[in-house]
Amino acid sequence: MLGAATAANKPTAAFRENCMVCWARSLDDICMALLAGAGSGQYPRLAIVRIACRSADDSVKQAGKPVLSNRAARPNANDNFLLASALASPDQSPLLALCKRVADCGCNVAEARVAALGAELSVQVLAQGPWDAIAKLETALAKLDRNGEMRLVQFRTNAKQQQSSCLPYIVEVIASDKAGILFQLAEFFANRNISIEQLHSTRYQAMQTGADMFSAQITIGIPSTMHLAALRDDFLEFCDGLNLDAIMDPMKF
Repeated sequence: MLGAATAANKPTAAFRENCMVCWARSLDDICMALLAGAGSGQYPRLAIVRIACRSADDSVKQAGKPVLSNRAARPNANDNFLLASALASPDQSPLLALCKRVADCGCNVAEARVAALGAELSVQVLAQGPWDAIAKLETALAKLDRNGEMRLVQFRTNAKQQQSSCLPYIVEVIASDKAGILFQLAEFFANRNISIEQLHSTRYQAMQTGADMFSAQITIGIPSTMHLAALRDDFLEFCDGLNLDAIMDPMKF
């Protein structure tokens, strides 16, 4: 069919120039212009095929050159995060209440933490979803907070940045309980720019003797540029000075 085209079917120079201008703007624009012209009978359909092919060839030739566009790149629809922290008695099921509203609003639970602290149950939920779903979840959680069923705090946040330059280590400490142990441990790591990723500490009475004991399990991120043997020696010397029994080992999973 292309070989049977006549000179009358060829587009004019002005039409080709206009089409190339449209192509420089966007592919959508040239398609809309060509279809509009064909529908009105202004341009032959054969011209549409030829100009579209020629424009596609020109785009291949111009590969590697910057293409100007006034269209801003759209962010990922799921790059919206909301962190909610709730305190309530265990019989009020704060985890159930939070997760139900996250699901009802069309969001996903990216991370969750649950811990019993005293007579209260602490729940932290990181919700992820499109901006409109996150906004809907904010309203639902605010209504839940106003009902007085639980003490709730919520705010927008971002995804956790991967720390590929840090090595994960686990620290375990057991000692006779005394004031200030956790503070001194946190200060030791903070002074060396070592991040604390997770921490669980408790005070209990030894079953055999009834002595008050302190126990902590800490996950830390050690900068890869730090000398590990020197750090371990400093930490063990620090623990000896406080009469703490401690170990520092790499995480194997």
